Amino acid sequence: MTTTSAPQTAPPARRRSWLVAAPLVVFAALAAIFWFRLGSGDPARLPSALIGRPAPQTALAPLEGLASGGAPIPGLDPAAFKGRVSLVNVWASWCVPCHDEAPLLLALGKDKTLQDKGLQVIGINYKDAPDNARRFLGRYGNPFDRVGVDPNGRASIEWGVYGVPETFVVGRDGRIAYKLVGPITPDNIDSVLKAEILKAMAANS
Repeated sequence: MTTTSAPQTAPPARRRSWLVAAPLVVFAALAAIFWFRLGSGDPARLPSALIGRPAPQTALAPLEGLASGGAPIPGLDPAAFKGRVSLVNVWASWCVPCHDEAPLLLALGKDKTLQDKGLQVIGINYKDAPDNARRFLGRYGNPFDRVGVDPNGRASIEWGVYGVPETFVVGRDGRIAYKLVGPITPDNIDSVLKAEILKAMAANS
């Protein structure tokens, strides 16, 4: 007498479950590697394809009504990058971190060591209302030697901006030497940003 064994369905079911889960496991592993490579999620470590390349040759109109000592503050002229180390800050009055970094940026602009070495501070006002931008600078002080307005964000795209605020160091040769994604903070102003400015000054001296 022969006996018929019950069909074994568990192993195929387990195999199907594994096949369904495998892509998710692979995706999670790749995501973890990517996250780690970017510095454990630190946005300031995001790479920039523009490092070492010439700063975008985009002229921007000045912020209307902005003046210093009775003279209007000029807009962004790409020719201004040649021969001086520049700190380019992309900002907006509606940007909450921009309010936090404003006093630190002002301190950089007034730093006598950097001023004596010829640092110029340039602002790109991103998708902002002129009245709000002027009020912002009136509240915190104006660190900028030049301010160009970028009302539609196209110029900032050319700079590879992920989102405001972002800050760039441009060497005397007109090439982008460093990019800081996110706000200037007490933790990075001296150890990172000022160090990169001095490095650019030494490289192009």
